[in-house]
Amino acid sequence: MASAVAAGAPPGPAAPKSRRSVTGTRRVVAALFLLPALVLLGALVLYPIGYSVVRSLYDSSGDQFAGFDNYKALFTDDGIRTALKNNVIWVVFAPTVSTALGLVFAVLTERVRWGTAFKLVVFMPMAISMLAAGIIFRLVYDQDPDKGVANAVWVGVHDSFAQASAFPKAHPGRESPLVGQGGAFVTKDPVRAGTPVALPMVGVAPDQFPDDAKRAAAARPEPGKITGTVWQDFTRGKGVGKLGAPDPAERGYAGMRIEAVKDGEVVASAKAAGDGTFTLPASADGARLRLPAANFKEAYNGVDWLGPALVTPAIIGSYVWMWAGFAMVLIAAGLAGVPRELLEQARVDGASEWQVFRKVTVPLLAPVLAVVAVTLMINVLKVFDLVYIIAPGSSQDDANVLALELYRKGFSEGRPGVASAIAVFLLLLVIPVMLFNIRRLRREGGR
Repeated sequence: MASAVAAGAPPGPAAPKSRRSVTGTRRVVAALFLLPALVLLGALVLYPIGYSVVRSLYDSSGDQFAGFDNYKALFTDDGIRTALKNNVIWVVFAPTVSTALGLVFAVLTERVRWGTAFKLVVFMPMAISMLAAGIIFRLVYDQDPDKGVANAVWVGVHDSFAQASAFPKAHPGRESPLVGQGGAFVTKDPVRAGTPVALPMVGVAPDQFPDDAKRAAAARPEPGKITGTVWQDFTRGKGVGKLGAPDPAERGYAGMRIEAVKDGEVVASAKAAGDGTFTLPASADGARLRLPAANFKEAYNGVDWLGPALVTPAIIGSYVWMWAGFAMVLIAAGLAGVPRELLEQARVDGASEWQVFRKVTVPLLAPVLAVVAVTLMINVLKVFDLVYIIAPGSSQDDANVLALELYRKGFSEGRPGVASAIAVFLLLLVIPVMLFNIRRLRREGGR
């Protein structure tokens, strides 16, 4: 019976073969594939880190063991302390501003038809190297308004409300009846009605005259009034022209303000015509004529963006210009995954757009915002190119950061031990932020 059943039963599955050789082969193949990467990782990452740690414990020559003396310099050297302070400013403001702008751009461009084009324009600076961006912004922040875009705009806005004088370098010529008085110029003697007054000046370049300036003319006497001329008493060419009298090639100071002063009070005032002539009423008889200091106010030259006070914020601005697009793209990707029904439900419940943004959109995007901010923090801790290129030599000490100080200590000052200590310190600063980012990414991936 048993033999019959055995004879009629279908054959069972074959016994499994041993997979030990296959598994072993796979491990060998995997190790072979990983070997080049491990070699590169060891040669380009692990070895430099280990060597830097060891080198930071030796003096500048590398022969004598210095212990932790190089690390003590991190907190006693003025240059390193300034760099550390600036790094704190960078870590606080650069990622925050870049992330905030990226969030605003991502949200605002979500509903507009040309949003993609706008995102492309904002993201384009990411295609530019730090070197090129540094050169661009070195020109943008140039002090000369004719070269620097920032000061050209700033001066244009300023001059719309406070026009500069056309005669900033004007001053009395030879044998002039005028003398200096606190930035203004006053006649030496009182003036008398009916006697024309000549006020010769020099110092204004031909291309800086007002557009309405005309050929200077001698004033005619008028009974009971003070008349006179204020003009550029200079004619090109040796021995050409008559000193103290208007010549055919000389031009009047159009718009120059003239005041009549008695006992410290202004009793009358006038503005010079295009030919430099002016007329004051009889009340000016016996007064001294004064050309106020406002006539000679220097032209506004803008803001010293790269001076000691503003150099760090200015460089941070260039960094934001580059990296706001990066933040915008990542946040826009996260925004695309936000459930629309939650936003619509909040609007149906009566929430305003600001409330929807603040209480729904931002909380839902919190993981993405954290990843972007932490990534930028890691990036700014290593910033070097922008600071090195944009900051001029006169203010580079004020804009100093740890990566730049590492370069200066290692190559300019010949102190590789201190430079290695700065490198290790930077690594220690980056590691916690990097670990936080990795843990968050793993946590998000496990959901």
